[in-house]
Amino acid sequence: MTLVATLIANPARPAITDAVLAETRRVLATGHQPRILHGEVAAEVLVPGAPESAPALAARLRAALGDEPVDVAVLPAGAHRRKRLFLADMDSTMIGQECIDELADTIGLKDRVAAITERAMRGEVAFEPALRERVALLKGLALETVAAVIEERITLNPGGRTLVRTMRAHGAHTVLVSGGFTLFTGPVAERIGFHEHRANRLIVAEGRLTGAVEEPIVGRDAKRETLVALRERLGLDAAETLAVGDGANDLAMLAEAGLGVAYRAKPAVAAAARARVEHGDLTALLYLQGYAAAEFVD
Repeated sequence: MTLVATLIANPARPAITDAVLAETRRVLATGHQPRILHGEVAAEVLVPGAPESAPALAARLRAALGDEPVDVAVLPAGAHRRKRLFLADMDSTMIGQECIDELADTIGLKDRVAAITERAMRGEVAFEPALRERVALLKGLALETVAAVIEERITLNPGGRTLVRTMRAHGAHTVLVSGGFTLFTGPVAERIGFHEHRANRLIVAEGRLTGAVEEPIVGRDAKRETLVALRERLGLDAAETLAVGDGANDLAMLAEAGLGVAYRAKPAVAAAARARVEHGDLTALLYLQGYAAAEFVD
């Protein structure tokens, strides 16, 4: 059996030096030469080993590299390495904000709402009741405010457009699936280039939020069920699926995917995911699939 160890740095801070590659080969006891994916930003090397040894090898390499600003993943080098279905969380993953926190900020309630959001994303409280509680605080907010927040406050995380466009160009189906709201996922999905989006629907009356959300809520179980349903609809093997997220409500989706990636994630999510990205941008998910930068679609 063969594994592949992938090393990824942030494009703004290249760190995959010859010394890092030499140490990687020593620690992983591999005679294979590295394949450079992008200068000193990303590289990979084949490693003999069974899939069950991958987590231990990744942990060993992270420990050896110490404080180097490098993401490490050790994964199977199988036939389904390039995925054909991609599901992505939105808030704090594909975008840099938590949308509900930004809405709350417009009425002076950001600290209160953000505290609930943080606890929910860490898995300290159940997602569904936490969402209902936060949405109730937004009662009376005008739809014009939502549009202003999207225009003035929502920023795309680096590499997201390239990630989605490259996967689409290579035949993957891409879906933005969020515990947030369709009022945001619609515009964000269009800006990034996703095929479709799934999220919660806020109830609106006379141009204002009522403080309620349509049931059932898109939470942890719904995200996983979306992945399973799309996988079956497209006739794909589980190994052909990829998911990325940062919060506790993403855990089931990440576990169900052939490759689940924790992106700048909460500690419990980073610990559970098969791969985690803490230094690289979202193009890291392309390197994990074996894409070289020359293959990217911008």
